[in-house]
Amino acid sequence: MNKKLLIRDLTLRDGQQSAFATRMNQLQVDRVLPYYKEANFYAMEVWGGAVPDSVMRYLGENPWHRLEKIHEAVGGVSRLTALSRGRNLYGYAPYPDDIIDGFFKNAVSSGLNIMRIFDALNDVDNIRSSIKYIKQYGGMADCAVCYTVDPKYNEPLESPHKPRKGLISLFSGKSEKVKTLLREPIFTDRYFLAKAQEMVALGADMITIKDMSGLIPPSRVATLIPLFKRELDVPIDFHTHCTPGLGLASVLTAIMHGVDIVDTNIWNFAGGPAAPALELIYLFCLKLGITLDINMEAVASINEELFTIRKELEPYDTEKQFPRPFNPLTDTLPAEIEKEFDRAIEAVGRNDEERLLKACNAINTYFHFPQPNELVKNAEIPGGMYTNMVAQLKQLNALDILEDAMKLIPSVRLDAGLPPLVTPTSQIVGVQAVGSAMNLKNGKPMYANPSNQFIALVKGEYGMTPVPVNPAFREQITGSPDEIAYNTDNYRHQENPTLPEFGHQPLAKDEKEQLLLELFPSVAGGYLRGIREKEYLSRGTDERTNSEQEVKSTVAESETIKGNIVVSPMPGNIMEVKVKEGDMITVGSVLFVLEAMKMENDITADFAGRVNQIFVKPGDIVSQDAVLIDVV
Repeated sequence: MNKKLLIRDLTLRDGQQSAFATRMNQLQVDRVLPYYKEANFYAMEVWGGAVPDSVMRYLGENPWHRLEKIHEAVGGVSRLTALSRGRNLYGYAPYPDDIIDGFFKNAVSSGLNIMRIFDALNDVDNIRSSIKYIKQYGGMADCAVCYTVDPKYNEPLESPHKPRKGLISLFSGKSEKVKTLLREPIFTDRYFLAKAQEMVALGADMITIKDMSGLIPPSRVATLIPLFKRELDVPIDFHTHCTPGLGLASVLTAIMHGVDIVDTNIWNFAGGPAAPALELIYLFCLKLGITLDINMEAVASINEELFTIRKELEPYDTEKQFPRPFNPLTDTLPAEIEKEFDRAIEAVGRNDEERLLKACNAINTYFHFPQPNELVKNAEIPGGMYTNMVAQLKQLNALDILEDAMKLIPSVRLDAGLPPLVTPTSQIVGVQAVGSAMNLKNGKPMYANPSNQFIALVKGEYGMTPVPVNPAFREQITGSPDEIAYNTDNYRHQENPTLPEFGHQPLAKDEKEQLLLELFPSVAGGYLRGIREKEYLSRGTDERTNSEQEVKSTVAESETIKGNIVVSPMPGNIMEVKVKEGDMITVGSVLFVLEAMKMENDITADFAGRVNQIFVKPGDIVSQDAVLIDVV
């Protein structure tokens, strides 16, 4: 067991993302930064994940400014860390090296010290370029192995168009070797170690065991951590969540088996869908004689401010359950809860997982942290994936099929090659499970309308899946049985148009804004358009007159519909407009790319004709059944 433990604080990124839908605005962040400067965390995760998207989409803020302001306030006291998805960075397409290079150059210059890099398929080749560029610009490469489990092979729903006896029948045309593979455990300790060793060989400065779903039990931690410590010569970080009720026990087990760094949140942002509370880890470390080197008085000041901020974030609070107020520096534990801490430590020493979980559950219950989410635990999926599915079904007025969609997850996952369920594959599989459940309910084939991302995943564009995709299924979904990797040579950079309606300014004015367009085309397009509009409206009225008249004229001309219309099938954002007024189209022509639930969906024509009017532009948010185009 190490005598010193390093702490990575997740509060300002993963903490608020897990519990409050990433709605912390810059003013709220600014209020806690003076205390963070005094707290002396080894590292603070403050950026990446959903932060760049959400601060533009929901808060109207610049993601680069978020990172720069935190760096300015905290300085070099704590390393600033972020999360990115290998070659995908924050998008859904694998990016060419020039974009990855530019991204890391600007991230490091804005204050980033460590990038936690993972790939949703654990395809190590997909993180190669990110390791290269973060290190080239002076940052550290924290490479994450995504922990996942073998699926429960439940009997899937029967489709009248494609009856199936069970998941293994998907491979009925394959060799006995593949069928045997699926009957044997896939995600073993040696599987995860092999991935970590590949990452270290590429230059990883540290390795994180990233348990995004909170599914790793203490007994598995007790074998993985010693294996990694024995076989790897870099620091090991452990990351988990508390949703299924294993988080606190698994973190304690990691500490007692010699992990170097653990990820925690500060009290009022901890537990439930987030990571365990730092304050509980502090109490365990006191008993174990482990040094943290954390200024807990500064942590208490942060927590006091977080209590107020959490009340301000109440509309987005997933749990709406505050923990019992507690300061480990000033408050005394009841004797029985003190004993539970001792029992937990003893249970780790005896490898008594049942007793350990019982003790940690008693601790969490006393402090009023959320109880284990049994639905998510039994489904073996990330909490965020579940909430995304619920949100999607609410938009579609179809919450009644949630149970059916959940039952389809193992089937869809196996069809797609058993990807770990982490962004973006968790969204891809979850959205497809919802779509498939809707299809079956309406008497359609299970895969009648796969998303563009599901097609790309099955085709091979996201990389190598843990098990092979059935060629017959690939042909059904993509039109070809052959695996086709994404070719970044064919990547088409996002356009940076001039905006005549706003004084002929370019949409993106510098490299950082252009990178936002590349990584978040629909969201950044709308955000930057709004910025350019504000800049333009701040100028004198004389130079605005002509452009404003042009816009008003265009609006006036588009009020009368003359032909057939195409409407949006669901709420979302317009990512691309594929046609222009006057174009001739045929049945099946792709008219728009709609982003819904972070998935891209082609909207096609059901009739032929000439495009008369287009009512939307890239970046527009549309509701279900919104009129998009008029065809005559």
